[in-house]
Amino acid sequence: MRRVVVTGIGTVNALAQDVPETLAAFRAGRCGIGPLGFRDAERLAIRIGAEVRDWRAEAHFAASDLPLYDPVTQFALVAGAEAVAMAGLQHGIGPRGGVILGTAAGGIRTWEDSYRAVFADGRNRVSPLVVPRLMHNAPASHLSIRHGLSGPVLAVSSACASANHAMGLALQLIRAGAADVMLTGGAEAMLCFGGVKAWEALRVLAPDACRPFSLGRKGMVIGDGAGVLVFEAEDHARARGARALAEAAGFGMTADAGDIVAPNIEGAARAMRAALADAGMIAGEIDYINAHGTGTLANDKAETAAIREVFGAALPPVSATKAMHGHAIGATGALEAIACIQALTEGLLPPTIGHEAADPDCALDVVPNRARAAQVEAAMSNAFAFGGLNAVLAFRRA
Repeated sequence: MRRVVVTGIGTVNALAQDVPETLAAFRAGRCGIGPLGFRDAERLAIRIGAEVRDWRAEAHFAASDLPLYDPVTQFALVAGAEAVAMAGLQHGIGPRGGVILGTAAGGIRTWEDSYRAVFADGRNRVSPLVVPRLMHNAPASHLSIRHGLSGPVLAVSSACASANHAMGLALQLIRAGAADVMLTGGAEAMLCFGGVKAWEALRVLAPDACRPFSLGRKGMVIGDGAGVLVFEAEDHARARGARALAEAAGFGMTADAGDIVAPNIEGAARAMRAALADAGMIAGEIDYINAHGTGTLANDKAETAAIREVFGAALPPVSATKAMHGHAIGATGALEAIACIQALTEGLLPPTIGHEAADPDCALDVVPNRARAAQVEAAMSNAFAFGGLNAVLAFRRA
């Protein structure tokens, strides 16, 4: 079975618009959550989010291209260009390269703008580019066009597990010999009036901050952004002299087949066990877990129980970086994979910021409030989505 390594990473998120500054934010425990700045935000009950601030699309794209790109595609293209440059693949690899990208909502801002035009402003026409802008596969397709990747290209949509599912499928495709290189991860641009209003109705959003695993936590905070990783067959990377950042070692996915929104301990535990088995590892070999850690009462309690069930006495440190970059829904797993790679390459565990007091229902070492130096040989990244869909990745030091 081919081994798969990560040779490039790129990101746009609420903390920064590139990898170096994002990693610096993880080291510093900086928070990217703040007041919402989009149209009609004052009509919302929840007025905070992890927005990509000071975004200047015209600095990244030609004016002639911008009508094609919803912000979700813009974020993906910028993150993808950074990842490709880091991997040294600027010239593309044709049919042996592909893209699998996750997104939960696709071009939701294009939907909202078009609905406003028709229903609020009384217009009878919208742009002929609305469908190409809003379709879920737009970010993946534009990445393939931009970088000449003419192999397998598709979008994955499984709510908050989208990016982890995308990366897991990319891993499997390379192992199977269907591709040598895959751009993978996720992108999301859900922070608009309609996007937040929909989440408000679920009553899972925090009004002030995201405090995963902390006593008194009030919920999650939505974020925007993209994370793109270059997954590459190890033999292919070695042949061209590329540096491997980490090994994508294992993947597990399960379905709860139960409630559409309530978390399930057994489903999450089975996904973690499956990722370990796929990586050929035992629980005691994992030195760090990046938790799904949304900051909701139900998720954090259930995830803690699942982790304790799988790891028993060999509990590793567990942190939730959503307190910094927000819950970027379909992109969030990719941002958290980047945090795992930092743990492996720098020996630095990102903190769970905003932690105020220990919760007896979340009895874990959550790396509270400050990053921590540690020897990390293997890391795990959890994603547990509405719909009862669980996707877990295991990474190993290259």
